[in-house]
Amino acid sequence: MKKLLTLLTAIAFVSSSFAISNVTEEKPQPRADKIFVPIANTGYKISLMELSRISMKDLQQLTGRKMNLVEKIAFKDAQKTLKRNINPDGTFDKRFAKKLQRRGDGEGFQAGGFFLGLLLGLIGVLIAYLIKDEQKRNRVKWAWIGWGVWIAILLIIIASGGSLV
Repeated sequence: MKKLLTLLTAIAFVSSSFAISNVTEEKPQPRADKIFVPIANTGYKISLMELSRISMKDLQQLTGRKMNLVEKIAFKDAQKTLKRNINPDGTFDKRFAKKLQRRGDGEGFQAGGFFLGLLLGLIGVLIAYLIKDEQKRNRVKWAWIGWGVWIAILLIIIASGGSLV
């Protein structure tokens, strides 16, 4: 009996120790020289590393237009922020990298989210919250907008004296 109890205890201990091990795979840090942004409507693309080091005069030559004082101040401020958040090895600071990744989430029309809100109303908004992928934030935003359009259409029908039935 003691042998069986000892064996069961050992198995329970070993199996729980395997469950505790947590192996996480780190994503590679984005590099500033690998991310390119377009320069105005010229068709040129420049890396964020180059953008953090480019002079005002060179940027004006690339864009083909002269910047006014407000644009120059905004450019210098953005350039300083960019320089501060690029590590010496060319990778971004972790917080700044998260901001870069999130920045694309809130841009552009997201048809799926919009039609979820428009066709299903509040239930569609709730469904948009339940779907988990890289476009969740944008989908939820457009689901709320779709629901707002749904409410606006409903109010217009009611105000015009139409019946809902």
